[in-house]
Amino acid sequence: MRTWRRPLKLLKILFWLLLVAAGAVMVAPSIWRLAYPFSYPAAIERSARTNRLDPMLVAAVIHTESHFNPRIVSPRGAVGLMQIMPATGAWIAQRRGDPGYRTESLFDPATNIAMGTWYLAALSREFHGRLVPALAAYNAGDHRVQQWLARGVWSGSDRDLAAIPYRETRDFVARVMAAMRVYRRIYGPTPGRGG
Repeated sequence: MRTWRRPLKLLKILFWLLLVAAGAVMVAPSIWRLAYPFSYPAAIERSARTNRLDPMLVAAVIHTESHFNPRIVSPRGAVGLMQIMPATGAWIAQRRGDPGYRTESLFDPATNIAMGTWYLAALSREFHGRLVPALAAYNAGDHRVQQWLARGVWSGSDRDLAAIPYRETRDFVARVMAAMRVYRRIYGPTPGRGG
């Protein structure tokens, strides 16, 4: 009599384990989307398209810089989603021909994203389309990165991020690159439409 109960008990346990595993697979995309949100999709896609950037890159920078908090101000004074320094914002506004720039405008998500993507695209052009040095420059400043490259301190490759002299910049570049891979995996080619 007991011999048939043991296999039945094992079958029940196996059934519940499969049910839990199936639920985890179905919930996993939702959990990933909570951890890696794609807020402000229209602004990101529009600014990415205008500046010829991958929207996943823009989302990864925002995720790394502010975790999509438009009101955040860093201890150093960087503002908003893409953590733009007020002086850099003024420089971007001047280059873009925006005479109405005020530091407070950096708290507006669409403005911050437009300015941050313009700046990232400008850095990308400065570094001849090389994403990794452009990201390093976004964090540490283009003059520093130009010096590192000119002096042979760093090759500009993601293979030798450890050679970047600033730990904060090393971590920033690595985190953005990792986040971009996650965003591509979660959202695919059409993130704003749940694609």
